[in-house]
Amino acid sequence: MAEVSGLIFDLQAHSVHDGPGCRTLVFLSGCPLRCEWCSNPEGWEVRPRVMFSSMKCKQREWNCTRCVEACPRGAIKVADDPEAEQQIVIDRSLCEECTTYECVAACRVEGLRLCGRLWTADEFMRIMNRDRQYWGPGGGVTFTGGEPLVQKDFILELLRRCRRDYIHAAIETTGHAEPEFFMEALSLVEFAFVDIKLMDPERHRRWTGVTNELILANITALAGDSWSGRLVIRTPIIPGVNDDDENIVATAEFMRDVGLEEINILPFHRLGDSKWTQLGLVYPFKDQESPSRETMERIQGLFKDKGLVCYVGYETPF
Repeated sequence: MAEVSGLIFDLQAHSVHDGPGCRTLVFLSGCPLRCEWCSNPEGWEVRPRVMFSSMKCKQREWNCTRCVEACPRGAIKVADDPEAEQQIVIDRSLCEECTTYECVAACRVEGLRLCGRLWTADEFMRIMNRDRQYWGPGGGVTFTGGEPLVQKDFILELLRRCRRDYIHAAIETTGHAEPEFFMEALSLVEFAFVDIKLMDPERHRRWTGVTNELILANITALAGDSWSGRLVIRTPIIPGVNDDDENIVATAEFMRDVGLEEINILPFHRLGDSKWTQLGLVYPFKDQESPSRETMERIQGLFKDKGLVCYVGYETPF
């Protein structure tokens, strides 16, 4: 039987903000949501993504055309205007079916790079057993993405192996997963951040591409289950999207009604802007400022007024 494998687009060691202790973050590819403020758009698809950095590209300085010549589909061209801000033009529609990535192999300066590769469970566990000596007491691995529950067989295999090897597992999830599978996966973790982005289902669809009924149902089921792990709700605060009192109060009342007590609110940031550009996408929030400290304190106060514990930014105690 072939070993289970899956696509991972990033690994980050020494994280202290995404679960107890020092942790290794594992970014799994694939996500059912399309949040317009997403900071990891390279993790939307369960396939490697070619990213182009105009800052690293040397076409203008060296007159380099190696990627143009290497692409068998003619998807890459030099801009007609020599003064164009981006000197290489990529027709992404011609890249959709590519599995060979000759352009990336041809680039010598990482102007083009491939984000994401297949890992077997054995390869993954070798990295975890390497990293665990640096975690210290209480540390472990946190699965994030993308949405870590998209690749079902792969995440279950990794979680089972972590449980077998006494590795503390945490997860950051949108909660948008088939209910039975969601409960099975969460039974294998000790800590979970689950997002609530918006309470109104149609507003949720407007900004993320999906409604929130499944997400709220999964949170309700997990909160009422005998699961012994710790659940903290996470909400990114996006000005003009979900920072209004109506949405915040509705979120707080939902949490109180299902018996949850802890929420972590994160201020919007534009750290994903360059990734959208490197994927040939236009970032809708490129001009959006982060919420002010006063806004974050106001929202924190609304949660506290409903009897909830609200952590701002990376203040969550583990």
